[in-house]
Order: sequence, then structure tokens, then C-alpha cells
Amino acid sequence: MRIVHITAGAGGRICGSCLHDNTLVRALVARGCDAILVPAYVPTTTDEENVAQERIVMGGVNVWLQEHVPLFRHTPRFIDRLFDAPPLLRWLSSRTGSTRPADLGPLTVSTLRGDAGRQRKEVEKLAGWLAANVRPDVVHLSNALLIGLARRIREATGARIVCSLSGEDIFIDTIPEPHCSAIWGLLRDRAADIDAFVALNRFFAGFMAERLEVPTHRVGVIPHGVDLAGFPTEAPDLMARRRSRGGRLVVGTLARACREKGLDQLVRALPLLAPRDVEVVAAGATVDAERDYVASCLTLARDLGVADRFRWLGQVDRPGKLTVFDSVDLFAMPTVHPEAKGLPVIEAMAAGLPIVAPRHGTFPELLDGERAGLMHAAGDPADLARVIGAILDDEDLAIRLGRHGRTLVEQRHTADRMAAAHDTLYRSLARPRP
Repeated sequence: MRIVHITAGAGGRICGSCLHDNTLVRALVARGCDAILVPAYVPTTTDEENVAQERIVMGGVNVWLQEHVPLFRHTPRFIDRLFDAPPLLRWLSSRTGSTRPADLGPLTVSTLRGDAGRQRKEVEKLAGWLAANVRPDVVHLSNALLIGLARRIREATGARIVCSLSGEDIFIDTIPEPHCSAIWGLLRDRAADIDAFVALNRFFAGFMAERLEVPTHRVGVIPHGVDLAGFPTEAPDLMARRRSRGGRLVVGTLARACREKGLDQLVRALPLLAPRDVEVVAAGATVDAERDYVASCLTLARDLGVADRFRWLGQVDRPGKLTVFDSVDLFAMPTVHPEAKGLPVIEAMAAGLPIVAPRHGTFPELLDGERAGLMHAAGDPADLARVIGAILDDEDLAIRLGRHGRTLVEQRHTADRMAAAHDTLYRSLARPRP
């Protein structure tokens, strides 16, 4: 059985979907499955061994040109190949950070129309390549915004189509009308082209089943799995870590630098933690469109008198991420939008850290009824500070939460468990090939 994952590149930044898909395909291959990872639009970026193919489908330059310049909807393929050159797309991916979701309404509508949209030529090239060269039994789309490809791929290849659901609502709901409603309408129409949807948790499975108007039994739940290489084999000695700093306490966070992830909430909570000596260390991907938000957080820290206790590291590689986890007392992810994935929280649990997160989205499920961390009221810096303080002030509680989180990762969130569950799903769907 041949499995093809098509995953959307993220413009040079490390994103949760790229991490998930890359880890999944690596784990599938390690299990002996015939699986490949194919980037769409631009190359993928990840902090581990990147297993994506060199070939990029639905090349970002051609997709953009075909949307905005009618001539390019009819150019011969040898011209298209010039714009699909990997070096050009890598260059493009480093310069897409200024693009805002609000500017992408017409393009998103067109791509969701698939072979009826302005990118029909790209859809046909992808379907033809899959049919002639790859012959997949299952094609897995990394998010619902790729659903426009499903119908033509199935017609050309006979493959079963799986689609991950991974936080698309944040992007879609920032697009102005009439395109926002058009996008949700197309997603509901095109949902019939999908054989199985997969979400990372029960919360988002139910949320998207309602938004897409599909029966809940069509949306399976397979938790995200972590490659545990480099993580501690057991929960660390958090008290020894505190003593090594001479009393200073450190709160870590790791997330994309955008308002939805709530970095400013953590800055606002920091002065409320006095008289404790607390520092915040924050890391995450930043693109041009979000630099003003990072700057506003730094300005806010200065205005609140905590600039010397707030460190912004920017995007970090895998060793840098592990260093952050190894140097903090607890991990906080104060998202203001209900979280669909929460991958950094799972990684922090793998590092044996107690967690602080809002009481919404995936977190009640991830934290196992507050046995791996404590929850606070979303968008409430005072309540965030209260919960952080409760863990910092209670050594036994911190140790207990960290140990339970580490155990949960072993039980629910390893890469191999994730791959095994997907393998079972694919085998349940795949048709015998003539």
C-alpha cells in the first residue's frame, strides 16, 4: 500500500502542521510503510530530519500567477517548470511572511474549487503525476484548505482520500466577506470528496464536524506523536534545576508569534507574579506580518517594568527548543483562541514540565483533567498569574504534574503510536489494486 502525504509549506517558518506531517511520515517509514511526504506551494520547514520530497506540487509562483494573470492559465508546461524550480520556491518561501490571511480570500476560494478554479492546470499536473508516477492507494491532505484537490486526485488515481483538520478556522475567519462565507461553503460542499477526516483531539473533531456539516463518525481522532529522541527518559529533578539558579524561577513558552497564541498575556501576567523572582523565556517563529506584534510585546514588557525579565529568542532549532525545555520550571501556552493542536504542550510534557494553559480547546483533554497541568481563564492575565504562582509555590505539585505529563506522552503521544493508528486507518480504507 502506497501512501502520499501532501503538506502545505509554511513560508520558511516552523509550523505545527509541517512538524506533525514530517514526524508522521518518518514514523510510518520506520514501521516499514511505503509513505512519502510531498510539499505543496513552497518547501516545508521542520526542526528534525526533513523527509519531504524535492518535488513541490502546486508551486506557489504558478498558483499566484494563474490567479492574477490570465495568460499563465494557458502557458505550456516547460514555462511552468521554470517557476517550479526548487531554488526559486525556497527563495519565495523566505519572503512570504508579509502576506496576511485577509489578502488571500480570492486565491483561497479559487484553489478550493480545484479543477474548476483558476489553478486548474496545476491540479491537472498534480493528478497526472500521481496517476502515472506514484500510483498511491491513499492520499492524505494535511489540512482542509487542500480539499479542492481531492476530487480530481481520486478520479485520476482511484486512491482513497484522508484529510487532516488542524486549526484552519483561525485563518478562514480572518478573511473578509464575502470570501469567508464562500470558503466555508466550498469546504462543506467538498467534504463529500473525503473518505476520512482526522483531528488531533476530540475538541477539534467535534468543532469541525459541526462547521463542515459532516457526521461526527466521519472525523477520527489520532493524537499527535512526538519523536522522543533528545528528550529525557524520565521527568527531571525540577527542584535541583531551581536551586542551580539561586532562586530565580523561569516560565517557558514556545509558539508562533501571533496574537492568537497569547504571548502578550504572559507579559501582562509577569508583574503580577511579584514578589517572586520570575523570568519568562519565549521562543517561536516570526514572519514579517507578525513582527509588529512581537515589538508590541517587548514594548509592553518595558512599560510594565519587566523588560529585564522577558526574553524573546525568536525561532529556534531542535537543540534550541530542547535547551528551552531543559532550562525552565514550567511551560505556559496562554492562547486566546481555542487551540486545535497544542503541539508545544505535548513536547513540554515529554520534557517532564508542569503545564499552564487556558481552559478551552484541546487543553482540558491534553492535560488529563489537570493531572498534567493547571488551567486558567482564557484572556485573563490575573488568573494566568494565579495559576503559574500556584505551581511555582508548590514543589510537590510541580513534580507531580511533570511526572504525570511525561507518563501521558509515553502512553498516548509517541510518534510510533501516531503512525500505527494512521496505518490502521489507511488499511481500513484502501481498495485492493487491480
